[in-house]
Amino acid sequence: MNLTQSHIISEQYDRSIREQYQKMSVLRPFTATDMFRFNNINLDVWTETYGVSFYLNYLSRWPDLCCAQEAPSGRMMGYILGKAEGTSTEWHGHITAVTVAPEYRRLSLARSMVSRLELVSDEHYKGFFVDLYVRCNNALAIDMYEGFGYSVYQRVREYYGTLGVGNGGKDEEDAFDMRKPLSRDSLRRSVRANGQEVIISASSVS
Repeated sequence: MNLTQSHIISEQYDRSIREQYQKMSVLRPFTATDMFRFNNINLDVWTETYGVSFYLNYLSRWPDLCCAQEAPSGRMMGYILGKAEGTSTEWHGHITAVTVAPEYRRLSLARSMVSRLELVSDEHYKGFFVDLYVRCNNALAIDMYEGFGYSVYQRVREYYGTLGVGNGGKDEEDAFDMRKPLSRDSLRRSVRANGQEVIISASSVS
């Protein structure tokens, strides 16, 4: 067996394991008790941890936009928190947080959770689009969301604050507002070809 054949077999094995996990894992509603079980997920440097009241507010107001992915063992693999907001043609679903534990990445779990939120935002809330904010220097997340069909609509200056800017400069504190049109946005007004060049202040979206 040469190196190429070994690599192909390894990839096939990894894909088989991922498919098994996908089939056996459960996508279910996020519950209050999950706040005591997601430490393995929230250790990630890109994942924000909020106060208890924040999570309870989401669960009470938008329970159908908050889900958890659970392994057969009962261990949490990831979760997503979302809400519905805006008015008129800006009425939309918003992804506040979506994160997967390091040991469960590359299983397409984020895609399945985001797809469910998009479906609920489209069919139940009748939103025009789904959006999210991501740090401008988080290249991996930006690539992932682009793969899900999102594009940059605008850049929000100092969305994450004005202090503690490190080697990434403004990219650490600025956010891209990324959007994906839903069926109600038939004119695709939530898509811009030059979104990265459109800059607004954080106060405009707070």
